[in-house]
Amino acid sequence: MAVTLPRETLAYEAPVHRAAGSRAWRRFALNPAAIVGSLILAVVIGAALAAPWVAPHDPAKQSLLRRFTPPVWQTGGNASYPLGTDQVGRDVFSRIVHGARISLMVGVAAVMVSLLIGVTAGLVSGFMGGKVDTVIGTVVDINLSFPQILLALAFVAALGPSLVTIIVVLGLTGWERYTRVVRAEVMALREKEFIEAARAIGVGRLRIIVRHVLPNTVSSIVVLSTLQVAQAILAEAALSFLGVGSGRAYPTWGQMISLGRDFVTVAWWLPTLPGLAILLTVLAINLVGDRLRDALDPRAV
Repeated sequence: MAVTLPRETLAYEAPVHRAAGSRAWRRFALNPAAIVGSLILAVVIGAALAAPWVAPHDPAKQSLLRRFTPPVWQTGGNASYPLGTDQVGRDVFSRIVHGARISLMVGVAAVMVSLLIGVTAGLVSGFMGGKVDTVIGTVVDINLSFPQILLALAFVAALGPSLVTIIVVLGLTGWERYTRVVRAEVMALREKEFIEAARAIGVGRLRIIVRHVLPNTVSSIVVLSTLQVAQAILAEAALSFLGVGSGRAYPTWGQMISLGRDFVTVAWWLPTLPGLAILLTVLAINLVGDRLRDALDPRAV
């Protein structure tokens, strides 16, 4: 017997979702922490996108005559090098700006890889259940038993340091969180009335997952992805600090801290300023992610 949903119900769903989205946006836009985080993140993203025009110098250009030039606000500073120079005379500001491109690129690309694998596994595991769920759950538990940084070090040591390797490695070692979150939501959704109605009228499993289940997990995926970008940036900085990052072809914040730590007593700005860039970027992303979670919470008033 075919089951049909009233047209009034279907027509009412769109305005309800639009109204909920409008309320969530207002809650987010009126939150001071969300505003601060968004502004910082906008500056970082803008600087990264416009790095060739924002950076006053070539980040790789060396000038031993200008080595250890202090920031402009200190005695001996030079306005042409606002954040000073490093041990071989490279402009610190230009290197930080170009490093932002690498950090954001790695963070976003790694999260996309993790999202694709983790969300797919979570949807299949939660909707299918049974042995499929058991197998996927076991794989997730095994992967979570290994520290991400150790797995990343092993992969990079085997494949060699490069930007693509870092993105793939971080993507393949961060998908388990998506699987767990999506699986839990799908298991709660699969017994809902609208899913039962879709089954009753003969809608296939794949169509139910894509058209009905996946859209209802988007808010959780967005929030988790935002926070995972911050974790990927920190992981990339840690790998670069250890010397197994994207290699010396690109200036990265972790690499700058590693190279500058030996000169901290004579040039404090070398490890401090890129460290501050990491701090502000990760803080901004976490502020945005946390406030997105609060704004998208259906229990919020």
